[in-house]
This record gives sequence, structure tokens and C-alpha cells, in this order.
Amino acid sequence: MKGLPAAALTPAAIVAELDRYIVGQREAKRAVAVALRNRWRRQQVEGDLKDEIAPKNIILIGPTGVGKTEIARRLAKLARAPFCKVEASKFTEVGYVGRDVDSIVRDLVEVAVKLVRDEEAARVRPRAKDAAEERVLDVLLPRASGGHRFGERPGEAAPAVGDPTREKFRAMLRDGRLDDREVEIDITEEGSGNPLMQMFSAPGTGMDESSLGGLKDLLGGLNKRQRRRKLKVPDAWTALTEEEVDKLIDHDRVTRDAITRAEQHGIVFLDEIDKIATSHERGGADISRQGVQRDLLPIVEGSTVTTKYGPVKTDHVLFIAAGAFHMAKPSDLIPELQGRFPIRVELEPLTAEDFVRILTEPQNALTAQYAALLGTDGVTIEWTAEAVAELARIAVDVNTRTANIGARRLHTVLERLLDDLLYNAPDIGRQTIPITKAYVLERLGALAADDDLARFIL
Repeated sequence: MKGLPAAALTPAAIVAELDRYIVGQREAKRAVAVALRNRWRRQQVEGDLKDEIAPKNIILIGPTGVGKTEIARRLAKLARAPFCKVEASKFTEVGYVGRDVDSIVRDLVEVAVKLVRDEEAARVRPRAKDAAEERVLDVLLPRASGGHRFGERPGEAAPAVGDPTREKFRAMLRDGRLDDREVEIDITEEGSGNPLMQMFSAPGTGMDESSLGGLKDLLGGLNKRQRRRKLKVPDAWTALTEEEVDKLIDHDRVTRDAITRAEQHGIVFLDEIDKIATSHERGGADISRQGVQRDLLPIVEGSTVTTKYGPVKTDHVLFIAAGAFHMAKPSDLIPELQGRFPIRVELEPLTAEDFVRILTEPQNALTAQYAALLGTDGVTIEWTAEAVAELARIAVDVNTRTANIGARRLHTVLERLLDDLLYNAPDIGRQTIPITKAYVLERLGALAADDDLARFIL
């Protein structure tokens, strides 16, 4: 899914794009589409009011496997926004052993830096490839006295290399006629680790991540070294291209743009938030969970977090929380945190009809994925509508009788169905195998009917 221009991200267009990958859940798609459009709208507002408009964070309520994570992930990809998925249950209150909530923002900034760097690398790569081409040609046709040209025997006199010769080799290089040749090149590589960094990052030193990040930048140059390697010409060209890309990128500007991207467009998916939502009347572990909520509150409300790239404000980061809420409800969150998630959407349980659509409609449908995998071994599988319907029925039935894991059950069922084919495909040669209802029942019928077997195998 490619990102769309910001102005083209209307709610209807966003929902249409999400429909290509996610079946159903119309209300959830509408909610995130409006939230994303509001971010663009805020950017168009002039004056001080722009800074006062806060994102309307969302809680997605529904069992596992109904599309909560996928909706958030696809939304971020569509908007070309930094996206970070974290599980609320992995955090602990300040003073206890565990991850601290500031790491959410640090992770988000790391994603933003990679996103912006990759975009900048794509922009400069054509120039970098040209520069790397010249370096490869310099190796193939050394200009310094005492060297010998490619193709000459050692010891032969090396006549001066003129432009026609260089252009001839350039054409051979681009046509792939030198791909089997090896050359020796000097490339910059990261060392195995600086002893000072290992000492400061050892447990008990009291150095936090932001301090280590600054120290790493300071000592980073000591870790790099030139190393001579012998590579095939295409590999050498690729390695030198990446080195030239790194030279052409303005890393300071990448950092500045990444911080802005994280602050203004970042999306944090806070999963399993129901695991820290507890009744206030109960004590014990619930007290620590309330502590996690209070630690999360400043980040969701808007605060400044120190990272190795500099301070990052979270005032306009969009938080999408999600949870099954079987044992708790959103009102069990502390009131301050509840108020920061004004939009609540309940996702619908998936039916057999939904499973049929999931197996056939999306661009990345599981049936298409397995057909592509087996196709690499020359085996063509053809899915009949009856077979897909039976797979959906079995998945729903197993979900009902065991644990309801939503669409994730389809992965298990399909893997079991195609187990023999996936194992034997390299040996059975090119052929077409129809997947019929009878084929499905033969391999899954007995397993699905036996509660004990279904519980452990499907």
C-alpha cells in the first residue's frame, strides 16, 4: 500500500484503502479515518489555535484477531507516518524492574529516523549509484602508474587508459558482462563494539538510553574502520553505492525532519490496555497497574521526552489503544486517562462469511499467499468456493469450541491443510492441484470434530 498525498487522504479515501486489506469493521475504519484527516486539517489551521487542537485518541475494543492492530498499522503506512506498536502490559510503574514508558517515544523516534533516512536514501541513490560506478571503474581500470588494466596479465606494461576504454568498460558493467569478476575494494564498516560503550552500558552504571545515545554518537567514529574486501562486481557496486548514499545524506537534517515527523504525524498503537485497566477497589497488583496508567498519562496528555536525537514533544502524537476488555471495561481506567481517549469503537466478532471474504478479497489474502509460495516449486493450487467456505466454517467452529483467536485461526487451519503439499512440493513436479471441499474434509474433518485434537492442533 503506497502512501497518498496528504490532501487526498479524505476519510472516504482512507476507508477505501483500508478496505483493500481489512474485511469489515466499518466503524473502526471510519473512526481512524476521521482522526487521520483531522491531523491534516490541523496543519491547515493558521495562528495560535493550531497548537491548541489536540488529537482525539481512540480505544478499539474487541477480541484478538478481529483487525485492531492491522487497522492501525495500515493507517500509518498509508499516511507515511512513524508507527510504533507497544504492549501496555510490558511496562511497570516507576521504581519497579521493567521498561519505562518513555521508551515508547524513543522507539517512535527511531522509527521516524529510519523512515526519513530511507526516503532521503531513495532520493540520492541515483547520484550515489553513479559515484559508486566511477569507483568500481577506478578499481577495474587503475589510473595510477604501476597498476595493470582489467584483462591484462600481471607484469605486462599498462598503457594509458583513455576515455573510450573507460566507456567500453562502463557499458560492460551496466550490461552485466562483468558480473562474474571479483574486485578488491575498501569499504567502511562498523567495528565489533567500542570497549568504552560496553563498559558504560553495563548493568548498574546508571546510564539511561538518552545518555548512552549521546555517548554512542560521540564514540561512533572510533567504531568505524576501513576494511579491504574481495567481492563480485555487482556486490562491490552495491556496497559502494550504500557508502556513497551515506555520504550524500544530510544526517542533521534527517534528524530534524524525523523529530518533526514523530511529533506531528507519529502514531502509537498501545495494545492490551485492558490489562492495566483495573477496579479501584482492589489492591495488590492492581496498584502497580494504576501506577503504569499514571506513568502513561503525561505522554498521552503531552510532554517532552529526552531521546538521543534531542527532546521530543508528544502533544500531537496520535494514540490508538486496543484491548479485548473481557475482564475489565474502559471505565476501569483512571479518569484522567479515560479523558484522553474520547473515541471508543467496538469491533465486531468475525463470522464465517467474514472469514470467506478474508480468505479471498484482500490483496494479501491467505489463499493467494499460499498459492504464490507453492508456485515457486511449480505446484499450482486452485481454490474452489466450496473449499473456502468449508475452511471458514471449520475455523469458526474451532474458535467457538476452544479459544476465539479471530482470523488468526485461519493461519493454523491453512497450515495444517497444506502441510503435506508444502513438504512434498519440491519433489512432485509441475502440476495443478484443485483444493476442493472433499480435500479439506479429508485432511481437517476428523481433527475439527475431535475437541481434544482441535484444542492442541488447530
